[in-house]
Amino acid sequence: MTMTTDVPAAAPAAPSGGPPPRRRTPILQVLFGDLIAAGLTVLTAALLLSLLPALRWGVLDAVWSTADPGRCGGGGACWAFVAAKIRFILFGVYPADEQWRPLTVIGLVLAMVLVSLPPRLWGRRLLMAWGVTVGAMLALMWGGFAGLPFVSTANWGGLPVTLLLAILSLGLGFPVAVTLALGRRSRIPVPRFLSVLVIEIIRGMPLVGLLFISSIMMPLLLPAGWTVDKLGRTLAALTIFAAAYLAEVIRGGLQGVPGGQMEAARALGIPVWKSVWHVVLPQAIQKVIPPLTNTAIVMVKNTSLVLIVGVFDMLSAGRTAASDPVWPAPYAEGYLFVGAVYFLICFAISLYARWLEGRVQEKDNR
Repeated sequence: MTMTTDVPAAAPAAPSGGPPPRRRTPILQVLFGDLIAAGLTVLTAALLLSLLPALRWGVLDAVWSTADPGRCGGGGACWAFVAAKIRFILFGVYPADEQWRPLTVIGLVLAMVLVSLPPRLWGRRLLMAWGVTVGAMLALMWGGFAGLPFVSTANWGGLPVTLLLAILSLGLGFPVAVTLALGRRSRIPVPRFLSVLVIEIIRGMPLVGLLFISSIMMPLLLPAGWTVDKLGRTLAALTIFAAAYLAEVIRGGLQGVPGGQMEAARALGIPVWKSVWHVVLPQAIQKVIPPLTNTAIVMVKNTSLVLIVGVFDMLSAGRTAASDPVWPAPYAEGYLFVGAVYFLICFAISLYARWLEGRVQEKDNR
């Protein structure tokens, strides 16, 4: 006689080397499992309910398309204004017949950013490609060759100016920041003192002050007959500002690299500059990816401050477009559109940095 007993089924074993299985929590327990969770759930529900009037204003009662500005006085959002002014907001006062040129510049920026995402492509060739592309973008915006009419920087505006200022200030500021960070960590007194002096002076000043100095005081200090374009002076102020803050971030990464790395490189006979470039700096930058991301996002948002010195960026274009007397002062719609563009740029930077940080952690755990 054979007796059989019920044996509880064993939980499926996790595959060797894989992560342990996740425990699923019921949704009610997540929302109301304890007092804090219940309070946050109620507050979130109240916040969503308070947004219902905004939903009605922005979606249900909104005017999405019309050629008659008078239809926008009904209490809803006037998104038709954004559709009518989108070329002015994106390209500013750039000549209408030549707006394909800033549009091409935006496409080149997006293409180069997408090409630069995989870390395996980072290197000298990518750096040279960026240099050539930026030169081509500036030449395309200026014109004056191959039958393209010359367009002064005074007529540049909108999204291309925002993208160029953000990319160039971060791109030009990064090598300056590395130099300042290495100088501040140097044991030689003179470069250490100069690096500390530059970093602390720039970090002690607001960006608005730097912009005023570059746009108003610098022309007064230049010799007679010398002049620098306003957009160039603004770019110089943004570059110096970005370099000072990036230098402090990189210095924090350098402090996190063990001193034995440099000593081991010296013991192998590797020159100092190669040890710094190939051994110390890559490790230092990997350690400070989150603060570098914060600084990059801050610099993108800081480009909106250039309107106070008369540079016609995307925020200035949106503000000017909203002052058109034909339309019933749709400032909220204009600012929301410009804010959405800034949000997309900053959110994309944040997502990429998060992916990059996860990749570095995965590599370290191998």
